[in-house]
Amino acid sequence: MHDQSRRQFLSMLTAASAGALLPVAQSFAVEQEPWFRISLAQWSLHRAFQNRTANPQDFPRLARRLFDIDGVEYVNQFYSDNYSAALTRKLQQQADGEGVQSLLIMVDGEGDIGAETDAARKQTVARHQRWAEMAKELDCHSIRVNAHSHGSYDEQMKKAADGLHLLGEYCEGLGLNVLVENHGGLSSNGEWLSGVMRLADHPRVGTLPDFGNFHIDRENGLTYDRYRGVRELMPWAKAISAKSYDFDENGEAVQTDFQRMLDIVRTAGYRGWVGIEYEGNRLSEIEGIEKTLALLQRMQRGGQNRFL
Repeated sequence: MHDQSRRQFLSMLTAASAGALLPVAQSFAVEQEPWFRISLAQWSLHRAFQNRTANPQDFPRLARRLFDIDGVEYVNQFYSDNYSAALTRKLQQQADGEGVQSLLIMVDGEGDIGAETDAARKQTVARHQRWAEMAKELDCHSIRVNAHSHGSYDEQMKKAADGLHLLGEYCEGLGLNVLVENHGGLSSNGEWLSGVMRLADHPRVGTLPDFGNFHIDRENGLTYDRYRGVRELMPWAKAISAKSYDFDENGEAVQTDFQRMLDIVRTAGYRGWVGIEYEGNRLSEIEGIEKTLALLQRMQRGGQNRFL
């Protein structure tokens, strides 16, 4: 984060801590509820958290007071070093105080769901359990995991499905969903991940389609069509990640046609939260979130279906 952006963020953060709602997100009057609601993925502020410009434990407050957003998606890596019941209570109390709904925890770095052996897959499931328990205490509906594995196309499908089924059984007892994001490797192949969903065959196992994560092999430039991929993943979708990187002079996302993508989401019958996940570098994190929020709000106004 360059000096000007850091000063801007610190200024906004000071105002937010003082209780001021900044006019970065303009509300609008509508005759009916929009067909989706807007949440904020914590990764959108990852640079601010990583360089300690902001405290991850203030995330619900920041979402509300900086952007007037009332749904949040946590990232486990920001809490790995200080995981505790006290931390969970603090986040829950803050979210409740701000009127912010905790939706899910994105879990990374806890092993491969599609590990090679039964024992290794069970170990991965065990390592995810503390995050599932934290999600339950925060009243989240899901944890988001990765379907990483090794081997042939079919071997990876079977192993990932087995690991997800095991984790789904555990999370069923907590009233939680286990969602897989297209997040690199074969998980960014919509056809493959759809096959995993069918093999996992568990009501608690679903998908979190991401608008931008369709790089199967970055080194060799192998990608998957993002619109096809999201369409293939929608039958199991329980959350949506509206990934953004940059915007043109009209406020439209450069890499993804948001109108086309949200038409796919709406046509599939989805009525839920759509999470902002800004990952661009040209704009500051605050500016990128604001522009993604403004774009999604335009999409809300244009929608005809009600949020249920």
